[in-house]
Amino acid sequence: MNSVQSPTYDTRLEARFAAAARHSRMVRILRIAVPAVVLMSLAAIVSVSVFNPFRMLLPKLPIDADNLVVSGTKITMESPHMAGYTTDRRPYEVWAKTAIQDVTDPDHLDLNILRAKLLMEDQSTLTLDAKKGFMNTKDQLLDLHKDIFLQTSTGYEARLSQASVDMGKGTVTSDEHVDVKLTNGTLSSDRLRITGSGEVIIFEGNVVMHLDRLPPPDPPAESDTASAEPVAPDPASARSGKPRSPSHKSANPK
Repeated sequence: MNSVQSPTYDTRLEARFAAAARHSRMVRILRIAVPAVVLMSLAAIVSVSVFNPFRMLLPKLPIDADNLVVSGTKITMESPHMAGYTTDRRPYEVWAKTAIQDVTDPDHLDLNILRAKLLMEDQSTLTLDAKKGFMNTKDQLLDLHKDIFLQTSTGYEARLSQASVDMGKGTVTSDEHVDVKLTNGTLSSDRLRITGSGEVIIFEGNVVMHLDRLPPPDPPAESDTASAEPVAPDPASARSGKPRSPSHKSANPK
């Protein structure tokens, strides 16, 4: 007797065979893919730790850093230190708590809590502290933002909210309000220009200066001879026009 199978039964059987075949193919693929991925990961770790591809990038920049953290295309540097020279060979230095660099844009750095120091033409030192900064290492340009404190070794201090520093030329410009503490008063303005490597300082817009009142000068010291009694002139000397010579006679009678 011939058995007759229903079409529904044949469909279910074919579906089971197809699922089993797919499972077998997946197992075969995983047997090859998993070891391959593991080997590739190990090779990548070894190549980064031994060859360090970022060494090809970092020597191009005058940067020293304690630690490097890589996340995607960005490198975070701890305690970076940058140094260079102006066009007339005066040194400058820049420090920061952290710096972030994108490997796709190696000429730019985002700086956090930084300090820049520049030697001026008169051999005085200009120091700038800020919470945020953006540096173009190729053009030696530094843009500072938020809580900027400028001070010089000659005694001047200034508070700014924005400043642009050309480290190569030794210039500082700010287009926002500035408060300056002078050696003998205070000054405020809307804009600041420091040019000529510190030789020229220009304040522009609503300039207000307050000078400290200087103390009055001390009176001249009185001479000890001012209180001495005047000596009456000798009549004979006055008539002859010649001064009277002092007498050397003894006060004791003979």
